Amino acid sequence: MTSTNKSIAGVVTALLLLAAFAFAAPRPNKSAQTVPPLPAIFGNARYVYVTSYDGDQFDPNLFPEDRQAIGAVQSAIRKWGKLTVVYQYHDADIVLMVMSRPSEDALAVYDAHGWPRSQYLWRMTGRNGLQSSETPLVTDFQKAFELIAK
Repeated sequence: MTSTNKSIAGVVTALLLLAAFAFAAPRPNKSAQTVPPLPAIFGNARYVYVTSYDGDQFDPNLFPEDRQAIGAVQSAIRKWGKLTVVYQYHDADIVLMVMSRPSEDALAVYDAHGWPRSQYLWRMTGRNGLQSSETPLVTDFQKAFELIAK
């Protein structure tokens, strides 16, 4: 092998190693991202209604994944203890809208006083964000809520 061929082989090997390291590098996960701030309007909220984009948990046509996500969010909120879960939106200060799909879950916060015609005021998405065993999107909501409650 000539010195030119050795140099080319060395450069190619180095490039392949760099590419392998780049693909193997850890990717930032959801918890490493910054949680967006929750509007201060929710600072005095005490009651929360949890529903999905396709209907409430008692809707017989609701996707089972959404029904499970509603239950998981309600359970996490009860366990947290800062808000009280209610079962009719007109009794709530906050409406949490959930959606659970294989590709991504979503949790959005609405002002219950303008709901259902209002725009969401806070939203997070993530893969496996609303599972029954772990609800990282609810944890993000709790962090944002704690910041404005101070």
